[in-house]
Amino acid sequence: MKIATWNVNSLTVRLQQVVAWLNSNPVDVLCLQELKQTDEMFPKEVFQKLGYHAWWRGQKTYNGVAIISRLPGDEVVGELPHLEDPQRRFLAVTVQGVRVVCLYIPNGGELDSDKYAYKKQWLAALFQWLEGEYGRYPRLVVTGDYNIAPAALDVHKPAMWEATPIFSPEMQESFRQMLAMGFGDCFRTLHPQEVQYTWWDYRLGGFSRNQGLRIDHILASPAMLSGLASCVIDKIPRGWDRPSDHAPVVATFE
Repeated sequence: MKIATWNVNSLTVRLQQVVAWLNSNPVDVLCLQELKQTDEMFPKEVFQKLGYHAWWRGQKTYNGVAIISRLPGDEVVGELPHLEDPQRRFLAVTVQGVRVVCLYIPNGGELDSDKYAYKKQWLAALFQWLEGEYGRYPRLVVTGDYNIAPAALDVHKPAMWEATPIFSPEMQESFRQMLAMGFGDCFRTLHPQEVQYTWWDYRLGGFSRNQGLRIDHILASPAMLSGLASCVIDKIPRGWDRPSDHAPVVATFE
């Protein structure tokens, strides 16, 4: 099974890019973040024509997540049960016995801001929910834009980012807390020392200078990790005209 994650930074703007990418990369499951469109605007018919089922949680202007799959799914959950949150950042679907979770974790603003407090509250609710899911679903994959760079290897200038909610020591510890549940970071499992990024700022030639962050991740339970064959970051779409600032990440499980 091939599972991919991609923050598209507006599905309305980049729908044709997603379609083109799927035609060249026919993954089994694609998790999308930052739809930036209401539920009514979601292009269900476009994905159906490509042979995909779809589940989504949209929101005007900001946020929004979706999971599309070649196989039917069930056990859909669209809200974290331990958090009252109007922001659409979470979706889970079971596909052929694999529990797939799509996350758009909050950015966090500044370390002394309400947005950072919200990020920590959101993560606490996520961890509480994942602990239950981990026991119920041996085959569990948690994908998405985490807005967390786990280590210095994942940041082009660590000293510049340490005082931000992306790379603060507290957020690095939160990522380690997820790994301590038993998950493995698919990319880092296969590429322990490789420097690659999934996000590059639009400003100051971030992509052309390869000044980025690895903040989009696919984490997998041991039952899935044992069959992990590859995990790649596809930088090609980041070089397209009017691209998302994120690149897709694709994990292949045998």
